[in-house]
Amino acid sequence: MHTLDANTLAHLQSWQGQTETRHDQITAAPMHAMSALLDRADPAPQIGDVLPPLWHWLYFWPLTPSSELGVDGHPKRGGFLPPVPFPRRMWAGGQLRWHQPMRLGDQVQRKSRIEQVQHKQGRSGELLFVQVHHSYLGPQGICLEESHDIVYKPTEPTSDTPRTGVTSPFSPEWQRDVVPDDVLLFRYSALTFNSHRIHYDRRYAMQTEGYPGLVVHGPLMATWLVDLLRRHSNRVLTSFSFKALKPVFECADQRVLTLCASSEGDHVQAWTQDHEGHVCMQANAQLATH
Repeated sequence: MHTLDANTLAHLQSWQGQTETRHDQITAAPMHAMSALLDRADPAPQIGDVLPPLWHWLYFWPLTPSSELGVDGHPKRGGFLPPVPFPRRMWAGGQLRWHQPMRLGDQVQRKSRIEQVQHKQGRSGELLFVQVHHSYLGPQGICLEESHDIVYKPTEPTSDTPRTGVTSPFSPEWQRDVVPDDVLLFRYSALTFNSHRIHYDRRYAMQTEGYPGLVVHGPLMATWLVDLLRRHSNRVLTSFSFKALKPVFECADQRVLTLCASSEGDHVQAWTQDHEGHVCMQANAQLATH
């Protein structure tokens, strides 16, 4: 079991302020593929089309050479992100604010900065949070600002008591069921060039990291929630924040994940709930005024 002493924590916190810049072009193939993954009947994308919210995660791939990947499939630690010794890494949540859309054909620059490295004690033990801020700049200037929260955890014994779930206090106005099976998780990993093995290597996920099955991507659940909004409203999304409360797993019994949302004026509460009715991700969306 890894623990963080004061010297190790200070070393990890020395990554605060670290920066990285990447460039990419918004191209058609990822947009077309994401429409297929989400079972949307979108027309073929054309130059100038607006990139739907959260689909920017299809770009700016982590193009790490295979020889530089760690055992978990992620890049070996100690580059842009600090070399956290905890083996489990999860996307804990994020906050996004759009200033203008990215469009098909745009050349976009992403500037990233590590804002904070924070040690906390959770219900299941110690945690390390790394907050990364991204700014996306297109031909007309700033398009999107995003804060991305990563959590690192020690591996927990498989005999641990399951986390107590919570139910939503809201009644869904819009609702849709999805089944996050292994094929769908593989396709999303391929679309985002995400080589983290917990999403597609069941033996590794269960035997090495102690999960009960493949782990459903946090960004995929957030994307599903925004897609639910898009299916019921054509209003422009100006901000979106989400937080993972409970992991979701692909299991052999084809468990259903329910997407839910409830609107009040320009504000939308959205959440996912598992087959037991427990909230797994909660989100808040702000829509542009009519």
